[in-house]
Amino acid sequence: MTDNDDVSGLGRNLTYGLLDLLGRQIVTGAFENRPFPTEAELSTQHGVSRSVTREAVKMLTAKGLLTARPRQGTSIQPVASWNLFDADVLRWLLERKFSVELLSQFNQLRAAIEPAAAALAAGSADDKGRALIEAGFARMEAAERGEDDVLDADIAFHLSILRASGNPFFAQFRDVVATALRTSIRLTNRIVGRTADLAAHGAVRDAIMARDPRAAQNAMRAIIGDVMDLIARHSHAAQ
Repeated sequence: MTDNDDVSGLGRNLTYGLLDLLGRQIVTGAFENRPFPTEAELSTQHGVSRSVTREAVKMLTAKGLLTARPRQGTSIQPVASWNLFDADVLRWLLERKFSVELLSQFNQLRAAIEPAAAALAAGSADDKGRALIEAGFARMEAAERGEDDVLDADIAFHLSILRASGNPFFAQFRDVVATALRTSIRLTNRIVGRTADLAAHGAVRDAIMARDPRAAQNAMRAIIGDVMDLIARHSHAAQ
């Protein structure tokens, strides 16, 4: 057997398969009332080599979910230690039972980042960045006509603005934003019963193309504000 033979149900890449399985179990509290298994126990349970197990545990440790101490073994870290900007960690969190609080917290992060990114894009985006935004909005228009995936097009538009901002720190949020938006948009669309507001997104695009930072910032803030209002109303109605 090689480390890439799929004999355990973990997929062709056993390391990442085990990483995904254990990460999801940790985040959903599967080990809440029992110690985290040893590498030997994990290898036996999942039918993989010690090297696969060791690498998966090492990756979970790098993500802040586990800690290993001499003579104390491996244990699960408190949530405050988890790397919430890691796309895998965020995906596992969002795959848990729907949490209005988590969705609200994510959109608070969006409110701090995306309007500023839109303002930067309006003020300094180069031709390539502006073309990315135009392409992202064109996908949203195509999705309205049933010619593209609504969710993918919406995400592509938001990511194009992060990239066009010219700020590498904002651009680094693309994986986190893509992962969280995929869940956030799906859930908010289910609540409101419609797809993204094309006119509202068009206002962001138009302001960026007009090189009007304040208008771009306000238009993006309005989009996220509408989402936050929707979540708040849903939360109150569910109580």
